[in-house]
Amino acid sequence: MTERSMQEPTLLLLTALADAPRHGYALIQEIAAISDGRVKMRTGTLYGALDRLLGQGLIEVAAEEVVDGRARRTYALTDAGRGALATEAERLRAVATEAERRLSVAVVSPRVRRAFA
Repeated sequence: MTERSMQEPTLLLLTALADAPRHGYALIQEIAAISDGRVKMRTGTLYGALDRLLGQGLIEVAAEEVVDGRARRTYALTDAGRGALATEAERLRAVATEAERRLSVAVVSPRVRRAFA
């Protein structure tokens, strides 16, 4: 059985948690930084994904506190989450390596070759 590749929000969330536990707002900021501003995760998407990842055992609640009268959860990767992220990073690395290999040996058709002769 082959595993499906991770969807980008999952990959970004797990990556954001790889080096340190973070709370929701910090995750939104970290995801924007990781993606160089390309991905701006909305709170609804974030918390839906966090709930799913909690259910899958890929992340856990590391701490809960009340800040300014609001509950704040801090999330961390589990060992299973770290393993899943490592597996996905290796899959992406293998695909990128193959893409680079193929680009470096690109076959130019005779018709294109004549056009540049």
